[in-house]
Parts: sequence; C-alpha cells; structure tokens
Amino acid sequence: MSYIHVEGLCKHFDIRLKREKGSLIRGKKRVQALQDVSFDVEQGELVGYIGPNGAGKSTTVKILSGILTPDEGTVTVGGRVPWKERKAHVRRIGVVFGQRMQLWWDVPIADSFELLKEIWHIPDNAYHKRLAELAEALRLEDLLRTPLRQLSLGQRMRAELCGSLLHSPELLFLDEPTIGLDAVTKLALRDFLLWENREHHTTILLTTHDMEDIAALCSRVMVLGRGQKLYDGQLSELLSRYDTQRILTVRYDRMPVLPELPAPVSAVAENETLRLTCRTADLDMDTLLPLLQQAGTIRELIVQPQNIDHLIAAMYQEMGL
Repeated sequence: MSYIHVEGLCKHFDIRLKREKGSLIRGKKRVQALQDVSFDVEQGELVGYIGPNGAGKSTTVKILSGILTPDEGTVTVGGRVPWKERKAHVRRIGVVFGQRMQLWWDVPIADSFELLKEIWHIPDNAYHKRLAELAEALRLEDLLRTPLRQLSLGQRMRAELCGSLLHSPELLFLDEPTIGLDAVTKLALRDFLLWENREHHTTILLTTHDMEDIAALCSRVMVLGRGQKLYDGQLSELLSRYDTQRILTVRYDRMPVLPELPAPVSAVAENETLRLTCRTADLDMDTLLPLLQQAGTIRELIVQPQNIDHLIAAMYQEMGL
C-alpha cells in the first residue's frame, strides 16, 4: 500500500447563517468541503496540492494530520489512521502553516527548540546533531539566541521549518510556507526543501497559491476545486494544455517599419520595440523572422511563454472554479 492512501474522503461543515429579521432562530447551511477525494502518495514524493480559496486543501491537510475527522472515507498514513492513532501519528509528521507560529514569541528560538526536544522526547545526541544540521542548512546559527519577535518574517519561517523538522518526521505538511516572503528568502527555502527531500527522503505535501513554488519543487500536482479532485499528474502536462500564447519582444536599432504579418499574429510598436502576440500553434519563426528583419536591424529578440499564474488562472476559469 502507498505511504499516504486516501479513498472516498468526504467532509462537510455546518455554518450558522445570519438571523433573519423577526426570527429567533439562526438557520444553518451545509458546506461540502471535500467530496469523494481519492489519491495515493508514495514515500519520498514531493507533491503540490493546489486549488482556489475554499477548494478544500487545508481541510485535507487537517484530516491527514489528525486534527479533523472525516465524515466518510478511508485514510492511512504510513499504515496509521491519523485521527484514531494520533499520538503515534504526530510523532512522524511535521506541519508548517504559513500564518501560524508554533515557536514562543518572547524567548530565544533555541529555548523553543529545547522545549520541542522535550515534547518529542528526542535523545540529546540526536537532537544536537539534527539541530546543527538544520541550523546550517537554514542559516540559523547566528540567530539561535534571538527572540522570535526580533526576527524578520523570512527568519521566522526558517525557524518554524527547523522546529517542525527537529524530530526528523517522515512526512512534512507545508501550507502556504512562503506567503509574504521576499524573492531571496523564497529561493533559499525552495533549495532547503529540495535538500531535505533528497537527503532524508522526507515526503512533502505542499499547498500554496504561489505557482513558482510549485513549478520549482513539484513535478506532480493535484488540483482541487469545490472539494473534488480535478487533476492528478505531471505539472508540465497540465500547463501544456493552457500554454496557448507566445509574446515576442523585438528591439531594433531604430524605430521599425511595421511589417505585414500573418493574420493570427498581432503587433504593437513602441519606440524601438515591437511586441507581437500569437497563438503557440501559429508561432512559425521560419516565416516570422524574415518579416521582422525587413522592419530593421534587430538588436534583441525574446520569446516569452505565458506567465505561470496566467496559465493556472485560465485553468481555474475553464474548470468553472
């Protein structure tokens, strides 16, 4: 059996409605957060779990981590049922929520790590070896005696990751881990996650709206929408369905003379720059390049694919999400 096995997972929530005028009783509305979701994840996989807000991603993570109990379905993680064998289960998992902190605000992060060591019953030798390894990989050596409140957002996130991995979990859940981080910190965290997955064979389930994170880390993605699994497969295959447009930026030595281009290609001239837009299927450089050269001496030509966020937005729109 797979390391994570999910079959027919269902979960609903009852939401209290605003009391109507003249009524003493508030009505209820049933929201189906997950509906017949099934998937398998093998040990050591790094999987992206994506979807719009309210799709059911965080609900899935909470069920897999043992926080919530589903209404229907079968779930096992490493042969354990998360909500039934919670003590044994949580010893083998780590969870990082991008907007919630598990470390203590007013004490040095090293003291928080010491407390986590006692909570997880980590032997002294194993703890010091793992902390040294993580502190070096996450560049925390000079911050261990600094209170959490004095750290930047990026430093706090690195400390959170360190705290979640001290007990060397088999499985790491990451829910929006790079939210609000600058580009340099994002790149560093991506490198660390790839290192952790490669060196320790840690299974990682990543939920995020940052598609650059997904593209950099995950070859496999699962798409969730309205509580249902809509796609499970390679990210490249998913994006190829919606990668239907190319933008060509051509810079000339002087103002170009707008050439006559094939009908599917549109062009706009701005000073010494010509911008062309066409469908990917219509991009024939053998035909276009001679026409572009007629417009003037080309200094630079760049062919750009669509932004990955635009591709995902197009996918959500087509799926009616």
